[in-house]
Amino acid sequence: MSRILATWFGCGYLSKGPGTAGSLGGLAVAYVLHLLFGWPAWAYAVLAAVFVAPAVWAAGAVASAAGSKDPQIVVIDEVLGQWLTLAGAASLSWGVWLAAFVLFRLFDIWKPAPVRRLERLPGGVGIVADDLMAGIYGALVLRAAGWFNLN
Repeated sequence: MSRILATWFGCGYLSKGPGTAGSLGGLAVAYVLHLLFGWPAWAYAVLAAVFVAPAVWAAGAVASAAGSKDPQIVVIDEVLGQWLTLAGAASLSWGVWLAAFVLFRLFDIWKPAPVRRLERLPGGVGIVADDLMAGIYGALVLRAAGWFNLN
């Protein structure tokens, strides 16, 4: 079960760009929830919060089994970070979905302070925490864009 969750149902097994695949997998679930149930942007912060403990457990278990601090196949952290970024949106137009994807990937790759420091935390906490912070940064940018009616 930990491997299924940590790889976000296999997204992490993509040989090129597993983190991007995880982000897209998270966006796909969010989009379906929005289409079927009309979920507002803030609901994705709640969804991310619900998944934090299971994500930390799964990421830690898979990392331990792999003998690696942060194996590439673990992408549940990208899913949660992507959901947090979406939560900052004022609206959910196609441009906002795209902006949320780009912003999260940018902050996840760039790792501005304190994102890089958070990944040094032990086990699953470190794997997940840095992406949560990258998601918060993305959400803040989307929220600021909303203040200026840019989304």
